[in-house]
Amino acid sequence: MTISEQISAAMTAAMKARDEHRLSTLRMVKSALKNKEIDKRAPLDDKEAMQVLSTLIKQRKDSIDAFTRGNRQEMADKEAAEIVIIESYMPKTAGEDEIAAKVSETITEMSASGAAPVMKDMGTVMKNVMARFAGARVDGKAVSDAVKKALTPKA
Repeated sequence: MTISEQISAAMTAAMKARDEHRLSTLRMVKSALKNKEIDKRAPLDDKEAMQVLSTLIKQRKDSIDAFTRGNRQEMADKEAAEIVIIESYMPKTAGEDEIAAKVSETITEMSASGAAPVMKDMGTVMKNVMARFAGARVDGKAVSDAVKKALTPKA
């Protein structure tokens, strides 16, 4: 069952359960998926649907930051609840330990093929680490922070 089909089935269940918040969130997700499909002029595969969901989650996180700065906690809570619903259709995210392990593996491999990477090689290291997480969902900012930490010279 594709992500779009799962969301359609969940919308039906939310309608029957009269869960308005879940229903409105799922409608928004389905609309975003449909808009991407229209832009592409072809059905979305699961990888493309995951990218749309990731974008929606990132937008919600940005909104939470803005609402928190603006002392609109009720709106920030609503956005956080939407993130939880959207994330239920995404694969499990990689944890900090797993990210750190992949970063150190990548740096070790890059060191074996030449000089040890330094901060100016951050882009190359990031590219290689993200390639290792091809099938898994990973936060780019978390990977960036781990790479910076690993490439920063120890005093």
